[in-house]
Parts: sequence; structure tokens; C-alpha cells
Amino acid sequence: MIARVRAGEPEAYAELVRAHTGIAIRAAKALGAGADAEDVVQQAFIKAYCSLGRFRDGAAFKPWLLSIVANETRNTVRTAVRQRTLAGREAALVEAEPLIPESADPAVAALEIERRAALLVALDRLSEDHRLVVTYRYLLEMDEPETAQALGWPRGTVKSRLSRALRKLERLLPDFEPGDHRESREGGDEHE
Repeated sequence: MIARVRAGEPEAYAELVRAHTGIAIRAAKALGAGADAEDVVQQAFIKAYCSLGRFRDGAAFKPWLLSIVANETRNTVRTAVRQRTLAGREAALVEAEPLIPESADPAVAALEIERRAALLVALDRLSEDHRLVVTYRYLLEMDEPETAQALGWPRGTVKSRLSRALRKLERLLPDFEPGDHRESREGGDEHE
């Protein structure tokens, strides 16, 4: 696809944009762009297009693009007049992708929302490197090689920082486990 873009085929880049816009917006929102996420992504696609000459043949486009999105998000957040609140980021993430089906039990849905809010508070308490590696690996569901490419880190660095970040999250959220559904296994009394 990149070869087609480099050959001057405009529809090829439009296909890349369509294929990656959703994940790029989720990444921007997860990294703090909030309401500016679409602007950040648009700017990232422009920068990516202008930088295609530096794109390494055979590399995956998604991690490369998401590293540009992360940089654009960082720039946007740094220059913003006001800091986005955690509630605004949570609303943006919930708006981006429904996490709880409408058919879900309201008590379970409330618990999931509470857990997500607690996770976002804990993520905000991590260092930027730890927050980034957790966001890419788990919130954006990238595999280890993609995460390493997107962050520009060796895979060993991704592994070690992810391990440290998860240990810190365990300390910050002692009762939380990703995908933890103990209430359904143990009768649901512990959180009432």
C-alpha cells in the first residue's frame, strides 16, 4: 500500500486513512487529546504523509502512525490553555467505544464504569513511559512488537517497563485485575 502511495496513487493513502482513523482517534483520546482528538489525528495523517520518505519498507504502518499520533497528542496537550480533567478523558473514551453492552445488568455496568474510572486515575499516577506502554499494549490492544515500534523502544524495554507499570498498578489498585469478574464467580456480595 505504501508503495502505491509513493507511486502517486492518491486513493491508496485514502485507504490507509480510512483503515487507521478509528485506532488513531482512540489512541489520541486515550493519551489525553480529549475533544482535540480528531484534529490531532488529522495533523498526524498529514505529518505521516509528508514523512513517507522516511517510512522503512516492510515496517508496519499502524505502529509508525500511532507514534506520530502520540507525538501530536503530547504537543497538543502541552500547548493547551487548560488541562483536561480525568472526567473529560473518561467521557471521551466511553464515547469513542461502547464498553458495556446495553443488555448488561445495571449493577455490573456500574461496577465496570467504577473500575474504569479507578484505572484511569491510577494510569494518571504512572510516569509517562509507564502510562504509554500500558495504553498501547492494553487500551489500544497492540502486540509487543507493534508497541515497541510505535514507542521507538527495543522490545526488552517494552517488556521491562510494562512489567514495572503493571506492578505499580497492582499497588495502586490492589483489588483490580484486568478482566476481573470475581463478583460473578463469588456471588457479587463483595462490592455492595
